[in-house]
Amino acid sequence: MIQQGRVQGVFTGRPKEIVDERGTWTSSICRDRVRESVEVSLQGLAGDKVAQPYHGGPGAAICVHLSDHYEFWRRQYGIDLPYGSVGENLTLWDLTEADICVGDIVRLGTALAQVSGPRVPCANLARRIGRTDWVKLTIRENKTGFYMRVLEPGYLREADSWMLQERLNASGPIPAINRCMYLKFDRDFAHSMLDMSGLEEWWKDQARQKLVNAEHWTTSMQD
Repeated sequence: MIQQGRVQGVFTGRPKEIVDERGTWTSSICRDRVRESVEVSLQGLAGDKVAQPYHGGPGAAICVHLSDHYEFWRRQYGIDLPYGSVGENLTLWDLTEADICVGDIVRLGTALAQVSGPRVPCANLARRIGRTDWVKLTIRENKTGFYMRVLEPGYLREADSWMLQERLNASGPIPAINRCMYLKFDRDFAHSMLDMSGLEEWWKDQARQKLVNAEHWTTSMQD
């Protein structure tokens, strides 16, 4: 059961003014790579702060993407992005998103964290990458990344191991949640999401809403 990956990159940042062809905007999405050990609290990584009030919170304390994503975008679309380009705090090596299940409890350095649900791609992310179709592309290719909550504070750094300590929902890989909510709605799977330990309550609310009305906002994300 024990799965091991590696932290390929650690990134933190605070709100910055960004200037592009559309003007000036403020975001924390342009995070900086950190080579030294970083303190991990219940709020996330030291030196990291979100700009928008609807981002962050204990259930989204750490944003994670995978080196596998970057290789995919380069191979399939010729989009050559350095690690950290999608605003993540951690880039993982030697794992794919299908290896990650919601509720997974993981040792990262000396900290203990839990996978809380998929990341929802947003317009700021599309603006950062410079592709207006980035949100829909991310959904269609099912490579969203995911969030974690911190269970035990500690420290982590680049090259630390990702060590799975406990798997609570073997039937809840991150791509399966995305597939149900965005691409091919499965009522049985949506019902099972309501019982997934560790899944952020926000996602359970979305599943409940979609069970009542399949024409949920998630449906428009794939069009």
